[in-house]
Amino acid sequence: MGTRIFAVVLGFVVTLGAPGLNGQEGKGKLTSAPLDSVTGLELNNSTAVVAEHKGRRSVHLVPLPGHKNADEGMIAILTGSDFKDGTIEVDVAGTLREGGPADDRGFIGILFHVQGHGEKAENFYIRPLNARCDNQLRRNHSVQYESEPDYGWHRLRTENPGVYESYADMEAGEWTHLKIEVSGVKARLYVNGASQPALIVNDLKLGDSRGQIALWAYTTTDGYFSNLTVK
Repeated sequence: MGTRIFAVVLGFVVTLGAPGLNGQEGKGKLTSAPLDSVTGLELNNSTAVVAEHKGRRSVHLVPLPGHKNADEGMIAILTGSDFKDGTIEVDVAGTLREGGPADDRGFIGILFHVQGHGEKAENFYIRPLNARCDNQLRRNHSVQYESEPDYGWHRLRTENPGVYESYADMEAGEWTHLKIEVSGVKARLYVNGASQPALIVNDLKLGDSRGQIALWAYTTTDGYFSNLTVK
């Protein structure tokens, strides 16, 4: 598909209720969020509902009216989060939304070091529909790092082919476990409990920074999130 837009539509930012998060002792103390409710989410360019998916309650990001097939991202910031270094784990499930463009891949992932209501962020995401296709080049684009607003996937792929994306096995629409380890300007992404990272980034583009954590999916993705933990 073409260049994606990391959308920040501040006119649609809504904080839904008080934070419904476990292990929280004030701002910056988030340790877990079962993601079985939509409380404590600041929504950017999306709505969120609780939905049953593959046997569990989860947060389902839904495009705003008229944005179903837009070239945009949806963001749900965990308002109680404040993250610099450590480990983020979450289960995600993504596939192409019904009626979506055939060249979309079910983009879904996690933002960290989120700043300015989503104007800046680091992003690890997956493309589940690439992982088991019979085209090796597409398989090599199954997991992706990008940093918004200056280092989107297209720029990184053009300037550094193969450096910020890689292959990992997963199945579209099924629960996929992601683990992100961050230390300074370095980060590693592990997929489905693997002992070795699927992707290593040694130069996070926002530098040695901090910020909030957010759920992220593309408007054309049918995306679900469950069981987030932070250490």
